Amino acid sequence: MKPNYCIGVDFGTDSVRSIIVGADTGEEVASAVHFYPRWRDGLYCQPAKNQFRQHPLDYIEGLEQTIRKCLVQGGNVVKSNIRAISVDTTGSTPVAVNESGTPLALLPAFANNPNAMFILWKDHTAVKEAEEINVHAATFEESYLRYVGGIYSSEWYWAKALHILRTDEKVRQATYSWVEHSDWIPFLLTGGQQVETMKRSVCTAGHKGLWSDDFGGLPPKVFFSTLDERLEKLVDSYPNKVYTADQSAGQISKEWSDRLGLPADVLIGIGAMDAHMGAVGGQIEPYYLSKVMGTSTCDMLVVPKHEFGNKIVSGICGQVDGSIIPGMIGLEAGQSAFGDVYAWFKQLLSWPLQHMLVQSDKIDVETAKLLIADINNHLLHELSKQADALPLSEQHELAIDWLNGRRTPDANQALTGMIGGLSLGSHAPGIFRALVESTCFGARKIVERFQEEQVPVKGLIGVGGIAQKSPFVMQMLADVLRMPLKIHKSEQTCALGAAMFAAVVAGIYPTVEDAMQAMGRGFDREYRPDATKVALYDKRYQWYLKMGQCIEHHFL
Repeated sequence: MKPNYCIGVDFGTDSVRSIIVGADTGEEVASAVHFYPRWRDGLYCQPAKNQFRQHPLDYIEGLEQTIRKCLVQGGNVVKSNIRAISVDTTGSTPVAVNESGTPLALLPAFANNPNAMFILWKDHTAVKEAEEINVHAATFEESYLRYVGGIYSSEWYWAKALHILRTDEKVRQATYSWVEHSDWIPFLLTGGQQVETMKRSVCTAGHKGLWSDDFGGLPPKVFFSTLDERLEKLVDSYPNKVYTADQSAGQISKEWSDRLGLPADVLIGIGAMDAHMGAVGGQIEPYYLSKVMGTSTCDMLVVPKHEFGNKIVSGICGQVDGSIIPGMIGLEAGQSAFGDVYAWFKQLLSWPLQHMLVQSDKIDVETAKLLIADINNHLLHELSKQADALPLSEQHELAIDWLNGRRTPDANQALTGMIGGLSLGSHAPGIFRALVESTCFGARKIVERFQEEQVPVKGLIGVGGIAQKSPFVMQMLADVLRMPLKIHKSEQTCALGAAMFAAVVAGIYPTVEDAMQAMGRGFDREYRPDATKVALYDKRYQWYLKMGQCIEHHFL
């Protein structure tokens, strides 16, 4: 019997990673990572304005290079037995396209226009538009926001599209539709020529685009036209049918088959967002909160449809039938900044190195660069080590984790972070500890929201880079949340989840659950709460809540 192999491609915030997985065992036989060069150089982004854009060429080059590298590693036997490819991406990360489905930034006239590029998930330039959507929705008798937690976010599709359509007339005139990154990549690989033929995923449509079976698709056209007439054309281009990620988007095109060196019969799966496929790669279970922890967190939870009933969960990022596992209700929450909080503090501490050391006449430039790289590579590890050694005290500094706004519960991207309790005795490890604690407190608030909405959380699953690399953060998370946290073995759960979906698309397994069972790598660690710290964390958590209320009510 011929072996079966599948490719999972994970488009993250900083890079794209591809893996080849043996579909019969889940063994990873090849992997490759490509860091987006334009993004790495800070092109098209203005962090002070919360503008974060990514050029489609970063995605195309990364897709091609990583898959080709994987195929070289795998060899001819693996290459000839690739059955399917599935992809996940960040979201909501939409882009303006013309009638052929080509992102405008790939056209010469828009090659360097950030508004014609993908609007990354963490771009918050559309705060005003999100507020307008929320106010507008309240004027309708039907609650069109009920399946997205009752609050529309500036991180999502309609707010971002409306912002660009209002602020860039040239882009508006050239735009035929807006599409999500996770829908465009399968369209690209299958050789799509008309945007109307693009198969869009229920994952992004439901969680970010207001699509629901209960509405017969999108809310009625009048909902959008009375908000802003510029949305009418966009509504007309949006399909009435969407697809779960276990379905096929089509067969690989001849162009991409030749370009990658793949068999002509390789199937391409419907795309989905990274955390949703990451939850599957991390072997999510009903009522277990799968925390996909990276620059931000996405907290995923599945409930069998017949058990969920008619619940409406407020303040989260949505509840969508089949967005994670077909046949189950997928619930999404998360924090707009998690690893980004730690990265910000690292960058803050590194400022003298970046701006002064290379100018010093006491050390040569090359040695300075090597020293900077070495310190940056070890800084967070050393901070974690020193912070972990500090005695836990009520008097420690206290922080709020909203450095990139608040995703859930109750989205508000206008909120900002804060560090309190500073004194002349404050030092870097102590402040770092407070920042880590704040991200754990933010995670606890999400768990409590699910519980308040009568959705039990039976346990925690940790996946992603931080889960793998930071015992300090994971132990504090278990302590603060007061429940065990098991860590998945795979370092590439999002790409692995994509490969599992690809195996279902190829017909190797009948269901996603079967693919998870056969291809899952299991768990290798579990962090259990330290009972001696629970009471103190409970007290500090109450202070965290009060401090957050102060920011929300008095500083906006």
